[in-house]
Amino acid sequence: MRNNNLKATNLLLIIFISISNIHLFYGQDPVMTIISDELNREFTRLGEENYPPYYLSYRVDEISSTAIESTFGSLTQSDDYKGRILTTTLKVGSYELDNTHELKNGFNANNTSHSFGTVFPVENNENALKQAIWRVTDRAYKNAVSSYTIIENELKNDTSKYTGDFSKEPPVSYYEPPPDDSENQLNKTEWENKIKKFSRPFLEEQAIIVGKALITYVTERKYFISSEGSKVAQNKTYTRLQIFGKIKADDGSLLPLYKSYYAFRPSDLPEDEKIMEDIKQMVNKLRKLKNASIAQPYTGPAILSPEAAGVFFHEIFGHRVEGHRLKSETDSHTFKNKVGEKVLPEYINIVFDPTMVSFNGQDLFGKYVYDDEGVKASKVEVVSKGILSNFLMSRTPFKNNMNSNGHGRAQAGMHPVSRQSNLIVETSNPISDKELRKLLIKECKKQKKEYGYLFKEVIGGFTLTNVYTPNVFNIIPTEVYRIYIDGRADELVRGVELIGTPLLMFSEIIAAGDSPQVFTGFCGAESGNIPVTAISPSLFVKKIETQRKHEDQGALPILPRPELPKKNSRY
Repeated sequence: MRNNNLKATNLLLIIFISISNIHLFYGQDPVMTIISDELNREFTRLGEENYPPYYLSYRVDEISSTAIESTFGSLTQSDDYKGRILTTTLKVGSYELDNTHELKNGFNANNTSHSFGTVFPVENNENALKQAIWRVTDRAYKNAVSSYTIIENELKNDTSKYTGDFSKEPPVSYYEPPPDDSENQLNKTEWENKIKKFSRPFLEEQAIIVGKALITYVTERKYFISSEGSKVAQNKTYTRLQIFGKIKADDGSLLPLYKSYYAFRPSDLPEDEKIMEDIKQMVNKLRKLKNASIAQPYTGPAILSPEAAGVFFHEIFGHRVEGHRLKSETDSHTFKNKVGEKVLPEYINIVFDPTMVSFNGQDLFGKYVYDDEGVKASKVEVVSKGILSNFLMSRTPFKNNMNSNGHGRAQAGMHPVSRQSNLIVETSNPISDKELRKLLIKECKKQKKEYGYLFKEVIGGFTLTNVYTPNVFNIIPTEVYRIYIDGRADELVRGVELIGTPLLMFSEIIAAGDSPQVFTGFCGAESGNIPVTAISPSLFVKKIETQRKHEDQGALPILPRPELPKKNSRY
């Protein structure tokens, strides 16, 4: 018993020391201190008004970045940026009904009256910071009251029950010390030379009209403080290296290829030799793409590479399980009433896990500790054995989903809504790429098709979920092959877009591969651009639909491109 008491005492001491250290750090962070003091002043004073706010939060995104770009071996950009953006969220009314409530007539103040992004001073001048907070809070309050009075008038004779406009969440405290200045910087001289080297091979092909390399390194320090008592300070870094080439075909079409690399730190990017080899292959593919035949509209079997399948699930599935859409009068609510029902094959599970840092040694950009509403990130199982079980939730509640699961995200300056993080597609019945090809050829023969398609590389896609528009998706591939049933070599084609409707496409998934891979990108939606990751195996789909892709066209150059320098010269 004495040992147990001692252990309990030690545990309480550790907790006390941890809490004390957190508050000590807060006190040493001038931004956190100034924001906290001003929030308390503003919230207390506005509480004396006829419409007192029940919630107020400030989010500060401090962003430092370096961007270096080159074209055909010559530097075209080398810039540094540092800035801060303050986002204010102010709510009047109550958790059940506030100024963000969407009316049936379509009125919705969700992205205007209570959320403002404004440029915030980068120097820790107390007077300047407090003046900026005061101005934007005053404007946010006036707009919130204006919206709330409209909502009150519209609903004064409404006897229906509301599910609530904002969820109640426990206050949190989390503090990461500011990163060292050395972590905010890129070795510009080293990377200027590398970026020039990476874009130089595009000079080798006369028909290539664009050959670029761009590295962007971003460090974000994110502050969040709310009237509920939450205080969060966390850091995030990411590096994106992009290689971009474009070749002009004989018919004037401009045909692009992209290659991107992602890591938290520049030092974690692949070795130069690996990147240069990839660029060499990219130049060769551009040459082949220039002479590739133009694909015609097609329906039939196809294989989606892990990258293409990741984009497929992100666009077609992921956006439809973002919980805030369930309350929108204008959304199609694809899965609203399908919890507990089969929506995918029974061998497929889908989870979203922002706590996952890496996969097979690759950094995951959808990782974070706390979301942009001060809620701790958590793993969410959305589909288990093909059955829908959950949604991604921000602090916008809906029926049986009354609390956030840490997926309220936003670009700096925008109001958070439920968004994707790290999407992981799992299969309980994986098969090899060789077996996938066999299934494809067998199904082509069954459907009397001369060939099926392999979608190998994609640059992204988009989807529509609005009730007033057709609920379709569009995935934009850059590298597509025909796989012939008679054993001919795979044929590279161009001018293909993968299109369709979600529920029909899901029903056509027949098998999944055994080698999942990572696709990283930046997703744009209501709350702006955010970094996301999708991890998926290959998919065999019994029937897909393609359409002819619109290709940029222009007249071929009248003059030839300037001649290349001799090989023993420097360029």
